[in-house]
Amino acid sequence: MSDSPQDPSDRSDPNGDDPKRKPREKKQRSFWRELPILIIVALLLSFLLQTFVARVYLIPSESMEPTLHGCAGCTGDRIVVEKIGYRFGEPEPGDVVVFRGPDSWNSEFVSTRSSNTIARGAQEIGSLIGVVAPDENDLVKRVIATGGQTVECCDDQGRVLVDGKPLDETYITMDFPFTPGTLTCDTELKSGRCFSPVTVPEGNIWVMGDNRSNSADSRFHVSDELMGTVPVDNVIGKAFLIALPPSRWGSIDSPNIQGQ
Repeated sequence: MSDSPQDPSDRSDPNGDDPKRKPREKKQRSFWRELPILIIVALLLSFLLQTFVARVYLIPSESMEPTLHGCAGCTGDRIVVEKIGYRFGEPEPGDVVVFRGPDSWNSEFVSTRSSNTIARGAQEIGSLIGVVAPDENDLVKRVIATGGQTVECCDDQGRVLVDGKPLDETYITMDFPFTPGTLTCDTELKSGRCFSPVTVPEGNIWVMGDNRSNSADSRFHVSDELMGTVPVDNVIGKAFLIALPPSRWGSIDSPNIQGQ
């Protein structure tokens, strides 16, 4: 047995580990094992955003032409509706809003859900994350008058009046004919624009489509228990952006139609 000093390089850890050996790198988790977690997180974030911040809606009809495009059998605009603003304030005249139609407005509503249980379940899940339209009577119109205001049509130029003052509605390009002296609200054959004064109850709004000649709005439901008005509580949010198609991308104006 030799008494010569041991070469430090020959020393080894009592536990059998080589001090020169590099620490073992932790094995990275497989992408395919992380993918389900990423999907769940993405769906959860989408659900939270759609529920509390903003949601995308499809325009299915022509009632808001030319501001918003939609028609049977075509690709309608997809609009972004923000939900935060009305948590701190209420809709203003000129705003384009999405709202749940009151019960009396549901007579023409047709469910979009499949009769197949599995397919219907998938549609409901898709609705929660915003990839499928909700199965409810959600409508989009423009706010014309708010609680306490009186709305009617028309003055001698065929304009809608709120508290006796005509509105500045430059966005309207489609409306019923109105010809002073021939076809007005005072002639024997009345213009389709005409409707009697309605005082909007507090907490409600009066809404109309920009396509005045083809919109089942507050005028169409004036005989119901709310006189055609919509409770502010039914308002989901304010439409502020056309997201799709790309050729239609742009903001949605909220002009000061009452000039106040």
